[in-house]
Amino acid sequence: MKRAALALVLLVSGVTACGGDGGAAQEKTTLTVGVVPVPSSAPLFIAEKNGFFKAEGLTVKTEIIQAPQAVMPKILNGSMDAFLTSYVSLLAINDSGAAKLRLFQHVQTAAPGIASVVVPKDSPIRTAADLKGKTVGVNVLRALGQTVTNAHLQQAGLKPDDVKFTAVPFADQLTALSTKKIDAAWLVEPFLTAARKDLGAVEVIDTTSGPTAGLPLDAWGVSEEWLTKNPKTAAAFHRALAKAQQIASADRNAINAVIPTYTQIPAAAASAMKLGEFSAEVDKASFQKLADLLHGYGYLKSKPDVTTMIPSKIG
Repeated sequence: MKRAALALVLLVSGVTACGGDGGAAQEKTTLTVGVVPVPSSAPLFIAEKNGFFKAEGLTVKTEIIQAPQAVMPKILNGSMDAFLTSYVSLLAINDSGAAKLRLFQHVQTAAPGIASVVVPKDSPIRTAADLKGKTVGVNVLRALGQTVTNAHLQQAGLKPDDVKFTAVPFADQLTALSTKKIDAAWLVEPFLTAARKDLGAVEVIDTTSGPTAGLPLDAWGVSEEWLTKNPKTAAAFHRALAKAQQIASADRNAINAVIPTYTQIPAAAASAMKLGEFSAEVDKASFQKLADLLHGYGYLKSKPDVTTMIPSKIG
């Protein structure tokens, strides 16, 4: 099935490439794209490896970023064209009024086992209900980790304020757990695998299952102004990313091959990690569900209509 899917992708890619502008009359031919060193950035590197950008007459330069909020000045002044963003950040930035961002290309949807609340092996905490009165470390407050954890706490009969959340960078979570500075930690890969291996960490909540199954995780974002100013460039860039996204959805080995080239994740670890679902388009109902959760917990001032963030046509 995978070989057949790849054959179809390559056939479609060839046809699409023949109909591209190939750089002719494009507003820009060199793009700067902000990437985060996580598996969700893989499709861009798959596109580069397969020559999809070159076929569209584009040169793509990458810049490692840590959070979309930090690069908004570059997005607004045009020195950065696009960036990898979590859907939470996309919603939060639009809600703040700092920029008008648009979903350019969906990347990854949550799947069971890729993000969990864990505790040390000697902890008495074993269920979501046991977290009452405890401190949970999340990488960023009022973001995805706290949102999905709250959904499971409510399912267990707790209120969000029954648990204290504190911000601890992923890289420091294992130390915080082992020294008892926090009672539990919300972790994603590859930190989740490391916690199990190094600390014998035990999962208390699989936060991408049950009430939070299928929520969208990451996407490529651009500003509304950039889309308006660069329609032909946007169309060419989107075609290249979409082809790579199709390959990522059909061939896990293609993802494994590029992850070590832009992250510090070794090839063996990349192959062993659980990943979400790489698919062509976001499920709008799931996107709206995430927005509703964020608004319900007070992390967004206004309840958004997510369809306004999805361009009806690119290019």
